[in-house]
Amino acid sequence: MKIGLVLPSLPGYSETFFRNKILGLQQNGIEVILFVNDHKAEGYFLNCRVIKAPKLGGNKMKVMVNTALQLLKMVVINPNKSWKYYLLNKKDKIDTAQNIKQVLANQFVLSEKLDWLHFGFGTMVLGRENIAQVIGAKMAVSFRGFDIGIYPLKHPNCYKEMFRKVDKIHVISDDLANLLYKQGFTQRDKITKITPAIDTHFFLSKAQKENSILQLTTIARLHWKKGLEATLESLFLLKNKGINFRYTIIGEGDEKERLLFAIKQLGLTEMVIFTGKLSPEKVKEQLEATDIYLQYSLQEGFCNAVLEAQAMGLLCVVSDAEGLSENILNGITGFVVPKQQPKRLYEKLHEVINLSQSQKEEIRQKAISRVQQEFTIEKQQQEFLAFYE
Repeated sequence: MKIGLVLPSLPGYSETFFRNKILGLQQNGIEVILFVNDHKAEGYFLNCRVIKAPKLGGNKMKVMVNTALQLLKMVVINPNKSWKYYLLNKKDKIDTAQNIKQVLANQFVLSEKLDWLHFGFGTMVLGRENIAQVIGAKMAVSFRGFDIGIYPLKHPNCYKEMFRKVDKIHVISDDLANLLYKQGFTQRDKITKITPAIDTHFFLSKAQKENSILQLTTIARLHWKKGLEATLESLFLLKNKGINFRYTIIGEGDEKERLLFAIKQLGLTEMVIFTGKLSPEKVKEQLEATDIYLQYSLQEGFCNAVLEAQAMGLLCVVSDAEGLSENILNGITGFVVPKQQPKRLYEKLHEVINLSQSQKEEIRQKAISRVQQEFTIEKQQQEFLAFYE
């Protein structure tokens, strides 16, 4: 079997989802080819052939040369496929100029013969809904939180054509599947949930000890959807209650300046630490020093970091954003709080802090056990093998 995986770029060191999926498929004799939009990507990745999209923007001379090369491919290498692709797009009422642009831009995919063409993110299928049919492959699409929770807000009905043509859809939580249904997808038998997974051999718990100062941690991109401002507002209430703490935020992003301003306004400057992006080893060190893990997101597909924190035996308090309410079993393996309600988050934190040691330990052990049983890389890899059967 040969599977083509369409991604914006090659997976980074910390993007374990795609790395583990690729390795699992290869270990079972499946050839994986990567199609990426990054024209500067290496030619091979994890023993996969990497095929790069042409650069059709930027320097005018380079655009002319690259366009000429794609025209040559269209006429000499892929004439029949290109014509079929054009006709299918025309049937979907795509205007002529956009149609020609799509045919040229996707010559790098049309050249391959595959059993499955899998788009790693929902937004990557837009404008490419007909390619799988053209090359004689089945089409699969993976949806994350942004793809179905945010993008359609500005682009209503953007997945209408894909819904008619897709063979299988992969989601990481039931909530994301429900969002697909709300967008008009009715073929429930085509949706498969395969949750994220973590390296449970690396993220191992050790004996938890209470810190003299309460240690709180969040791992998140500094983005509005991560709910960091609401988290800070709840911590302001915690501080006013006389509770001393240190809050560490691991991650980078465009919202740092705004968050720093909020921290100053709330009088939390001495209590909040930004570390930037950390290696897995450093993340593990920070989790080992943490009492409570926070993930109070406005939107979240599932969140590997919460799984890692549970595997490390941390008490976790999260919002009810999409997959987080499946990631944590409320009151059993952690605590789920309605999003965008800082006072409710503060109240829950105060409650968790005052749990007895035996109550805390019971929750920790249940969280560790559940992650080790249900969210292992080995289990995820087997589920993807079944997905392509």
